Amino acid sequence: MELKNPELELKQKFTELYGTEPEKLYFAPGRVNLIGEHTDYNGGHVFPCALTIGSYAAAKKREDRKVRFASMNIRCEVTEISLDDPELHLDGSGTQEELSKGAGDWTNYPKGVIWAFAEAGDKLPSGFDILYYGNIPAGSGLSSSASLEVLTGLVLRDLFDFEDVSQQGLAVRGQRAENVYVGMNCGIMDQFASAMGKEANAIFLDTNTLEFTTAPLVLKNAKIVITNSKVKHQLASSEYNTRRAECEKALKILQDAEKDGREIPSLGSLTPEEYDARKAAIKDPVIEKRARHAVYENARTLEAVSALKEGNIARFGELMNASHDSLQYDYEVSCPEIDFLVAEGRKIDGVIGTRITGGGFGGCTVSIVREDAVDTFCKTLSALYKEKYGLDAEFYVVDAGEGAHILK
Repeated sequence: MELKNPELELKQKFTELYGTEPEKLYFAPGRVNLIGEHTDYNGGHVFPCALTIGSYAAAKKREDRKVRFASMNIRCEVTEISLDDPELHLDGSGTQEELSKGAGDWTNYPKGVIWAFAEAGDKLPSGFDILYYGNIPAGSGLSSSASLEVLTGLVLRDLFDFEDVSQQGLAVRGQRAENVYVGMNCGIMDQFASAMGKEANAIFLDTNTLEFTTAPLVLKNAKIVITNSKVKHQLASSEYNTRRAECEKALKILQDAEKDGREIPSLGSLTPEEYDARKAAIKDPVIEKRARHAVYENARTLEAVSALKEGNIARFGELMNASHDSLQYDYEVSCPEIDFLVAEGRKIDGVIGTRITGGGFGGCTVSIVREDAVDTFCKTLSALYKEKYGLDAEFYVVDAGEGAHILK
């Protein structure tokens, strides 16, 4: 369902559903990661940008303890809960098993944010009505879940005057909700990009310290093109958590084997040279491949950002290509459809670099394409993909947008 005027139609539908006009409208973007994949939970660097597509909400505070959720993407069916329902643990309590037992219900994402606010000491004094709408393609890997979490946090902060919660705080609480309440052990990148995005800029983030800078996306007559494979991934039920556990195992092996007295706080703290000098301690070849990706991908990200600042777009593209190869062979989070899009995309004149983006197992590729080659790229790849897999890929020529904000 695509709305031509999301703000107007959202406001109208809210009034129809709840019998009153919303107080305000809100927006939080999705994101695309240009390079730095699966490094965010390994203490490395990432380089995402917020998009101009994302999630919208209309909301209004209630006087009682009820919360009513609905989404224009899911038949506008209202789900009503009570903040005092002990099974929901919206007071910030609950064990991991108790909290994530309802995984699979989309309302777990906003419920998780309510829980994360309460856990941090910001318990809701009353309930609220909320209606969502998102124009991020489902299962695309452009972070619809993080967008929904950051958006809900923005609504809670505004409706209930939690003024001490910063934009960065929205990201942290969104990640906490997804890790604990939803049960998906993601890193901070997606929520951070959604909360902290800046128009026409990407975010260079050190996920170990949360220190960041913004970098203008000056691509010299080139465009960012996202290709949606239409192969949906479900990260919570995929091998995402397994990959994180494998990296944690590799780190523990390296830490236990360290003889020089150096602390190794994360895989992202190692240079490729330092890793290569220590990797023999990891006897399991699969675990070693996972660690290798985390270390080398972090190094690629550092070099890629430097290349962009120097105007060396060709080198940036080469590093994107190397990133995909590592994700395909070392981290093994790609899939045949995505690999086909990447391989065939590289053959098209004017393609500077292309790679899988997001958690993996489907979703999208992100490519840097010379402006005069964008149409050829989309038409050629569309035809080849349709012939090979019978699927209609979708293409989005995107710009970097602002982070979560209240709509005027």
